Amino acid sequence: MPTAIPHVSLAHLPTPLEPLDRLSAALGGPRIWMKRDDATGLAIGGNKVRKLEYLLADALEQDADVVLTIGATQSNHCRQTAAAAARLGIECELLLEHRFPEWPDAYNRGGNLQLDALLGATVLDHPAGTDMDAALAARADEL
Repeated sequence: MPTAIPHVSLAHLPTPLEPLDRLSAALGGPRIWMKRDDATGLAIGGNKVRKLEYLLADALEQDADVVLTIGATQSNHCRQTAAAAARLGIECELLLEHRFPEWPDAYNRGGNLQLDALLGATVLDHPAGTDMDAALAARADEL
C-alpha cells in the first residue's frame, strides 16, 4: 500500500471557476471557463502554492528551520515561498539573480521584492549569469 505524501494546507481550495461568456460568444463555440488560481489566498495568489503545500510539508517533516529557494528578481515562486514559510514559522532565504540590472529601480527594488521583505524573507542577491544551482548548494552547505 502506498505511503501518504506529506501535505500542509496553505491554499483556499477549491479555487473558483468563472464563465467567460463573452469570449465563448465571440468564438461561437462551447462555453469557456477560467480557473481562478489567483484566488488561492497566499501572497496575491497563484498556482505555485499547490506545490508548496507538499514541499514545505516535507521541510517540516525533516525539521528544517530554513527554506532556501532560487529565482529571478521578481520571482512569483519566491514570493509564494516566502509567504508559505512565514505562515508556517520557517525562516526563508531567497537567492535572487538580477538578470536585468539596467532596468529601473522600481523593477530592482519594488514589486515582489518589497513583498518578500514584508514577509520576512532574507534576500541574497546574485549578479546575472550566476550558476544559481551552485549558489543554492553552496548556501545550503554554509547552513
